Amino acid sequence: MTLVSLSKARKARAKAADKAQAAENRVAFGRTKAEKALSKSETALTRRRLDDKRLET
Repeated sequence: MTLVSLSKARKARAKAADKAQAAENRVAFGRTKAEKALSKSETALTRRRLDDKRLET
């Protein structure tokens, strides 16, 4: 049986959670300016095409 300090275990768990959150943020926000611009233009093109096909009543 090993003794574990509860404060150290709590800090280790918080550090692991922070690393997981950082990894998610890197995926979500870690895009280059060119990638963001490409995504924005693709979204605008898709929205424009959808609006062109919409029927006015």
